[in-house]
Amino acid sequence: MVAEIRAVPLQLDHLILAVNDPKKSVDFYTRILGFTSEGQREPFSVVRVTPDLVLQLAPWGTKGGEHLAFAMTRGEFEDVFGRVRAAGIAYGDGFDPVGNMRGPGEASGAKGASKSVYFFDPSQHLIEITYYG
Repeated sequence: MVAEIRAVPLQLDHLILAVNDPKKSVDFYTRILGFTSEGQREPFSVVRVTPDLVLQLAPWGTKGGEHLAFAMTRGEFEDVFGRVRAAGIAYGDGFDPVGNMRGPGEASGAKGASKSVYFFDPSQHLIEITYYG
């Protein structure tokens, strides 16, 4: 039985992500993913993802391991994936085979079936870019 989904007037506002080198992380999220740096809000380096969401990159160090999936249009996906390839970043068509240099692969997200590519940020957090349709 499928539970009824009720729309709740909530949305994610910000996410604190521990990183090893804030400067490298800001460069990655702006240059590769196309987000916008908003500078420092101590102790965080702030990167705007959308008008309603920011990443607060915390200089606390990490072993990585977080997974962030960013949904976008197919055109945006192609642009970001092109920058990943141009930068020589290892990628994969699934979350296990990162580095197989294949993709996009079949995935499933909040809106159902999608196409995705996976790669690591400078702090070894698993990044997924995905599009639907």
